[in-house]
Amino acid sequence: MTTPVSLPLTRRSLLAMAGAGLAAATFPRALFAQSGKGVLIIASGQDIPNFDPHTATGYSASFFLRNTYDPLVRVAGNPPEPVPAIAQSWEISTDGTEYVFHLNPAAKFHSGKPVTAEDVVYSFQRALKLAKGNAWMIRGIVTPENVTAVDPQTVRFKLSSPFAAFLQVLPWMFIAEKAAVEANLGSDNGEGWLMKNLAGSGPFALKRSQAGTLHYLARVEDAWQSGGGNLQGVIWQIVRETATQRLMLQRGEAHIAVDLTSEDMDALKDAPGVVRVIEPEYRTFSIKMNTVKGPLSDPNLRKAISCATNYQGILDAGGYADLMQGPLPSTIFGFDPTLEVYRTDLAKAKEYLSKTATPEGGFTLRMVHVSGLEQQRRWSLILLDSLKQLNIGLDIQPMNWPDMVAACQSPDTFPDLFPVYQTANYGDPDNIAFAAYHSSRNGGWQNAVYSNPEVDALIEKGRTTLDPEERKAIYAEFQRRVVADAPDIFGVIERRKLGMRDAVKGYSFSPIASNAIEAWPLSL
Repeated sequence: MTTPVSLPLTRRSLLAMAGAGLAAATFPRALFAQSGKGVLIIASGQDIPNFDPHTATGYSASFFLRNTYDPLVRVAGNPPEPVPAIAQSWEISTDGTEYVFHLNPAAKFHSGKPVTAEDVVYSFQRALKLAKGNAWMIRGIVTPENVTAVDPQTVRFKLSSPFAAFLQVLPWMFIAEKAAVEANLGSDNGEGWLMKNLAGSGPFALKRSQAGTLHYLARVEDAWQSGGGNLQGVIWQIVRETATQRLMLQRGEAHIAVDLTSEDMDALKDAPGVVRVIEPEYRTFSIKMNTVKGPLSDPNLRKAISCATNYQGILDAGGYADLMQGPLPSTIFGFDPTLEVYRTDLAKAKEYLSKTATPEGGFTLRMVHVSGLEQQRRWSLILLDSLKQLNIGLDIQPMNWPDMVAACQSPDTFPDLFPVYQTANYGDPDNIAFAAYHSSRNGGWQNAVYSNPEVDALIEKGRTTLDPEERKAIYAEFQRRVVADAPDIFGVIERRKLGMRDAVKGYSFSPIASNAIEAWPLSL
């Protein structure tokens, strides 16, 4: 191992060394923490697969986009509330179908050009046209023709129907510079160009990207955003093993670690200079099954596996967590506490198995998990032991996250079992219901294959209904229908576990995508 040194290191020399191909496993990590004042290092097990603000998803991409792009509205606080971003103010019609946003005249892109209403209209229309990424949040609510520029600083939205969560979804609809994208359209609406280039207005800009190793964001010299901390840059360093993330944090080689296990958090309890963040949020862990292709297309087999699963083992391995009771977090609006869910019952599991084409088992399923993510590996092993009771084997394959995302594009490439952390982007049941169970999400990692027209109809009704009591009834029926289909093994609701050095100042926990760190308010 290379011995860390304490020589001064500029950002320029740091990037030169990274560009030389030094991997995180062998690069002297202490150099990162000692490099240039105000450079924040975040250790994460997940690479950033995509830079396109209208197609990228996942917490690593959310981190990237939150820091390099701006939405109309951000979210902050606990409980989370919408706050101004590119829009400095807005008005809402009494029937909830019309929103008018007034843009901050100071807002400008990295190119120096001002952010205009035309850029906002273009970004929403592009997102809806591509129908990828976070477009699901507004699909059926916002239509391209009903986003209009009133004047250069004013945008009007006429919604197709009321949507109580509209302001809460806007933080995930990022605004891109129309001129920059249009100049690089190619044959794919600019997707290829935006995979590696930015057209944003965020407080940080991409300066170095080395897949599998690190992504370096540098502070925009004349960033238009008010306030902010003293950070001059942020390094998103890929560290696959959570134990290594913890050690880096303890040694001062990283400032924040975002993938720590409960055991890691316990080990950090009395670590000098380390602050533990253990907070409840709408974060679920489930194991999705291939309901379309292969053995698990049989609902009886899915129910057999659901009943054979060792839920106590999953909970024990989860640490700071509670068992899920169906598809929604138990603390979110609309959750049905009377919902009956699957629990460990081997007799019932064998009864369901007897109704399948393979009543004696004798076959092997394939499960993938994020390489280096210890928590998922442990849950995979628990499921391996659970399935042995049904004479079913389990082939466990670690994969890099981008490869896992790619496997979701088709039922033919989607594995039998696929673990998913689902973190709500906004505190409404529509978030998890639509992202994880609506068929329009098929092909993405949140819901690769599951489809049920009746469930779709309930989700669509729930997101456009304003009366709280009516919504409760809709989501109660939604939960019953999903449990009856058994598309997932419902695992645990985890508390967010972050570790950070006490040198990090200005941090405030919010339960919305809290592992996608917003760096602008922070200081070192």
